[in-house]
Amino acid sequence: MTVQDHLRELLESNKSVFLSGEEIARRLGVSRNAVWKAIKSLQADGYPIDAVPNRGYCLAASSDVLSESGIRRYLTGEAKSLSLHVYDEVDSTNLVLRKLANEGAPEGTVVVAAEQTGGRGRKGRSFFSPLGTGVYVSLLLKPRIAPDDATLITTTAAVAVCGAAEALSGRKAEIKWVNDVFMDGKKICGILTEGSFDMESGQFEYAVLGTGINVYAPEGGFPEEIRNIAGSVLSASAPDAKNRMIAEYLNRFLPLYRDLGGAETIAEYRRRSFVIGRDVTVLAGDRATPARALDVDKRCRLVVEYPDGARETLSSGEISIRLT
Repeated sequence: MTVQDHLRELLESNKSVFLSGEEIARRLGVSRNAVWKAIKSLQADGYPIDAVPNRGYCLAASSDVLSESGIRRYLTGEAKSLSLHVYDEVDSTNLVLRKLANEGAPEGTVVVAAEQTGGRGRKGRSFFSPLGTGVYVSLLLKPRIAPDDATLITTTAAVAVCGAAEALSGRKAEIKWVNDVFMDGKKICGILTEGSFDMESGQFEYAVLGTGINVYAPEGGFPEEIRNIAGSVLSASAPDAKNRMIAEYLNRFLPLYRDLGGAETIAEYRRRSFVIGRDVTVLAGDRATPARALDVDKRCRLVVEYPDGARETLSSGEISIRLT
């Protein structure tokens, strides 16, 4: 770790407390000049560090900067043992984590970024991932399930995101099958699960669970092409909201993952679904077929009925629904 990294951890663990340059230098075992340079570097990166003569340096209590130490402050239970890799910017957290997985990273490795330059959604779509507004997190899993049950990972993550978003905002979160989380009729989260399979056994080598959450709306609003559908968890900046969002999500997801496909999780997913009982359009290839969503079954597959009375159970794919 660099002097800047150690200084960031020290200031974050002493928020609102002024530490003199001499005290910081002593704790970090560096010169006061090195401290000064690290302070300037952090300030240039957006850290709201106050510098007051005769008092020293202090990280503002209202700061909301993503960091490993900031996330760890809120982790509980099993989540405390996760291996976190936190970046200011990556092309895609899923791609970074796949590389780590192929190099032998263990289950529970997590890649987090404040910005993605090449964020991806389902079906190869781009995922809007700008700096300062959202959190982008990928978690390495090694599930002992059949590939056909991979949907359970995505749906379990959606339930965990709902709980985390509600804990931060106090507003209700709902799910659009299969992988989108909504608040007040707007999408605040997308989830993409990708897997690597052993060709001989047909089982997972690993799965990468990628989650992108809009904590805030970007300054000036979302881009025109997604403005009518994209929303955010919070409407105004809140202290440590990004770190808390990630920790709340991980704290909730891991216990559910250990009981993947459990009855309580399925019931919670069904309760939060806003498509059951509504008219939808099933999208498959270049076909768009009207249907009615009847239920979500015990494996989180969507049961639909077409106008001719035929029924189908969807384990993958996509639906659209009119929200107004």
